[in-house]
Amino acid sequence: MSSAFLAYFSLAALMPPPLPIEHRSVSLEMANSIAEAALVSCRTMNRDAVVAIVDRGGNLIALQRGDGVGPHNTNAAERKAFTALSTKTSTSRLAQRAATEPASANLISVAELLLLGGGLPIIHEGEVIGGIGVAGSGGSESDEQCAMAALAHGTQQ
Repeated sequence: MSSAFLAYFSLAALMPPPLPIEHRSVSLEMANSIAEAALVSCRTMNRDAVVAIVDRGGNLIALQRGDGVGPHNTNAAERKAFTALSTKTSTSRLAQRAATEPASANLISVAELLLLGGGLPIIHEGEVIGGIGVAGSGGSESDEQCAMAALAHGTQQ
């Protein structure tokens, strides 16, 4: 065997084993609390909505749908939450970028993303740990207001 080969394996034997990455994520209790706060916020505007919360891996953790909200809004809320999580930005900001920046215009062609206001990343101690999506409250502006109010309720930044 060559001396370089032996040196590599000797060095590798002295290195500590790799450690797993530790991440924070949205808990079920936190997700339910945020979803309820979003619905309460929408109701203060005499609106109802669907609220979806995803964890840091994009998995649906909580979903609540107000009475009388159209069924298509369930999918929209989940996609908004996923979009906000995966891009670490608000869905309204992404929609604006896609409309005004030629380099971002193709974002609308990514099937998993929904560039429509109402999705926000959930941030805890500076780290994105999930996403919230609100849909069906009467427009993307009111959807985003409900989401922002829910996060201001005690979870955000």
